[in-house]
Amino acid sequence: MTLDRRSGVFLHLTSLPGRHGIGDLGAGARTFLDFLDRADQSLWQVCPVGPTSGAYGHSPYGSDSAFAGNPLLVDLDDLADRGYLDDDAVEPPEWTDPHQVDYERVAPFKRERLREAFENFEAVASTDARESFAAFRERESEWLADYALFSALKDAHDGAPWTDWPAELADRDPDALDTAREEHADEIDYRAFVQWVFDEQWAALRDAAAEHGVELVGDVPIYVAADSADVWADPDVFELDDDGSPTAVAGVPPNAGDSGQRWGNPVYDWGTLRETEYDWWVRRVEHLLSRVDLARIDHFKAFDEFWAIPAEADEPAAGEWREGPGAEFFEVVRERVGELPFLVEDLGFLDESMVALRDRFEFPGMYVPQYADWCAEWDRYKPTNYPGNAVAYTSTHDTDTAVGYYERLGDEQRDCLHYALATDGEGIAWDLVEAVWYSDAALALTTVQDLLELGSDARFNTPGTAEGNWRWRVASGALDDDVADRLADLTDIALR
Repeated sequence: MTLDRRSGVFLHLTSLPGRHGIGDLGAGARTFLDFLDRADQSLWQVCPVGPTSGAYGHSPYGSDSAFAGNPLLVDLDDLADRGYLDDDAVEPPEWTDPHQVDYERVAPFKRERLREAFENFEAVASTDARESFAAFRERESEWLADYALFSALKDAHDGAPWTDWPAELADRDPDALDTAREEHADEIDYRAFVQWVFDEQWAALRDAAAEHGVELVGDVPIYVAADSADVWADPDVFELDDDGSPTAVAGVPPNAGDSGQRWGNPVYDWGTLRETEYDWWVRRVEHLLSRVDLARIDHFKAFDEFWAIPAEADEPAAGEWREGPGAEFFEVVRERVGELPFLVEDLGFLDESMVALRDRFEFPGMYVPQYADWCAEWDRYKPTNYPGNAVAYTSTHDTDTAVGYYERLGDEQRDCLHYALATDGEGIAWDLVEAVWYSDAALALTTVQDLLELGSDARFNTPGTAEGNWRWRVASGALDDDVADRLADLTDIALR
């Protein structure tokens, strides 16, 4: 894939300003596009946009669907404009925090209003709106029907995992599913309605981005949650036992200084997928690329080989490396989908076979200066060493902010960083932005936290921790014209 030199900003949608306690697809997103336009940026990267829940700490990487959109991102003001909510329903609640998402309050608040909007839609929707909804359900039926039924059944069983449902439902007995569709028809319609609204609002946002000359960069988590519509609807795609539980789960092996990670997601049955010409994955990629212009593949290493941990084992060290689908997978997907505009997360596993797979398809890998050994004469993560076919970040959703990283550096590394960047560290966030922008990497990205020179209290996620993540928000007005103009000036000099 040939890349033109471009730059942009990484900010997940939940972190936008918004009237209802969480960033959404509404006015805050449009204001951010205005900022990107003034700042002369052409990329906006976000985390996955699937449904989130308290079961996974509202992590965008722990969703019950690889296809559906997150209901919490739906813009309620748009629903009021359509006549599906009255003005009182969309008044901002008093508890909204401009700096944090309070999911415990946001989730019930928005879901209550989404149900009200659905009821009003059924009562007052125009013929055109009803036809649009029906057309959406037909177009997206391949995933939507299963997702809506899964969500309805999960609600009917008080949120219990699908493996704990009655056997006839867990095993997808056709007669039992037909009965369930009749019994839960209204709930299924509601779930489909929310997805239709999300789809329409997303399409409008993408059109607005294009008008601003901004491309959207999405994210592909390689694995899905065990308790998801994906695993329930397509169990043959995964390594499961007779009751639907994983026989092996995903993770990473121990490295120097850590004991590895056990993520708990079921691993894929790549043999079965190969027999179907990777159909499930093809559909997933097609759906994603209908929403975004570029996509980051999370944990790219697993397409080369993946760490499989026996489901009954608690320790990651009990796992083993297994062969992934390799080049054949991407060749098949490219043949069926077309160009693969992928960026790949290749951090931490730079072995020969993975690099060969990445380079065979010319996928740009990730470079983050926070992983640099600043005192080494040559280190791949020092910005002066970045290759052209690369995507470089000042920080990511999984790292500390630039300021927080700098404050944690040891004295020797800090002195070496000062020398490498010719800085005294007083404006370290922008020093790193400049270093990434002046590197040879084709794509240069920073975060809003780094543009605002924020410390560790603005960190978005700390891997391996379960509390306090995915909640940070940027306050309205923080991204002012001075910040935009500074970034535009740098972009004009460094990337043109």
